[in-house]
Amino acid sequence: MENNSLQEFVILIRKLSYEKRQVTLSSGKQSDFYIDMKNTLLHPRGIWLASQLIASAIRVRIEKGEEIRGVGGLTMGADPLSTGVSLVSEGWQKPLYAFYIRKEPKGHGTQNWLEGMKNFKTGDKVIVLEDVVTTGGSTLKSVERARLGGLDVAGVITAVDRQEGGKETIEATGIKFTAIVTREMILRI
Repeated sequence: MENNSLQEFVILIRKLSYEKRQVTLSSGKQSDFYIDMKNTLLHPRGIWLASQLIASAIRVRIEKGEEIRGVGGLTMGADPLSTGVSLVSEGWQKPLYAFYIRKEPKGHGTQNWLEGMKNFKTGDKVIVLEDVVTTGGSTLKSVERARLGGLDVAGVITAVDRQEGGKETIEATGIKFTAIVTREMILRI
């Protein structure tokens, strides 16, 4: 089942999110292709597949004894993933809670960087989610922000790894990194 879901997810990414064109990435690097996961993650089948695949990867870790309380990441790329994975886990013995990391603190009221924190306590283990990882820079900012919010980051899972050094950058900090799909997988179809 999971192999079929993964293959279907890769095909959907290629159809809805992959573009062969010159772009400047947020890292400032030039690239000859672009992956905009919003079209895939805002498609009902796309978010369903992504959420199932990520939840499955997390469930394997939980079954090996890891205590993972929730998932979250930088708005807006991780928002659908965080919500989707949380929803998929609803029937689990210990479901996963979602949190969002703002790009800037809320401008009024609580001035929070993190949303959804009433479902967590200091020290809870979480997985930081990303839609796409390139160099890993924004991912490490998300990890830092989650830690400053009192969470213990147990790993990073991305829907797509562009395979441009992000995995190595993240793992160099001691954080476990998992990619559901890689650029190589997308280009093979």
